[in-house]
Amino acid sequence: MGSVDHLRQRKGAFRIALIPPEVLEALNDGLLETVNLNEFLALELPRLARSVATHIGLDPGSERLSDTFAMLGAFKPMQRHGHIARALYDLTAQHPERDAVAHLLATHPSDVARCWATHWIPMSGLALPEQLNAVRRFAADAHFGVRELAWMAVRDATIQSLDEALRLLQPWAADPDPNIRRFASELTRPRGVWCEQIERLKAEPWAGVALLELLRADPSRYVQNSVANWLNDASRSQPAWVEEICARWLAESDATETRYIARRALRTLSKRTAEEP
Repeated sequence: MGSVDHLRQRKGAFRIALIPPEVLEALNDGLLETVNLNEFLALELPRLARSVATHIGLDPGSERLSDTFAMLGAFKPMQRHGHIARALYDLTAQHPERDAVAHLLATHPSDVARCWATHWIPMSGLALPEQLNAVRRFAADAHFGVRELAWMAVRDATIQSLDEALRLLQPWAADPDPNIRRFASELTRPRGVWCEQIERLKAEPWAGVALLELLRADPSRYVQNSVANWLNDASRSQPAWVEEICARWLAESDATETRYIARRALRTLSKRTAEEP
């Protein structure tokens, strides 16, 4: 296939059936990033995995990959990606240039391939500080989907070493890159989405207050929404504390950013109050 540069600025089809064949070919060949959920769902995962394996120096016809493809239908769509990532990881373990293969996957043109690379981080057995170092490049990725998989990749390690995580993430919350700041907030949300809940932060959200204080007037709407969602999560189990911290923030600073965060943080409580007889 020739250059795909002319396809990069597309908006993405509203239905899978409307995805142009040229786009679908490039996606499955690992030459393009997906731009919406329809493109992501339309991928032929075995074909994409074989393409990616070839690109990074692994055997696309290996028995390990073939066995994985044979069982994909037994799993939910998102689980299939984890199994493919594991197969690629296992193949890489025996490769003489393992680090080079890992780098090629982590920098692959396909956002899905880079998502597979995030799965490798918890497979590594590294301690939390090393996992955070490894995930940073994905936390700053230009593609939203990769950034989401980044915080999910280290969620379990964060829960297991929560105090250490909250300490290590403080510089992240002050980073110039809003993607990195948002990662610090999203990773530690008490409830989160599609992930294990952090029971301690549900019960004691004040344990994360030092991190939140750094973000309470963040200039990025992307970060503001994450902080507001963090507090909204906490409001379901500790409503009085969330009301108190929002009131304190507003009393100490009448910044537009803080007002926005507080309003969104209190949305569940406001709705509950409005519904009371």
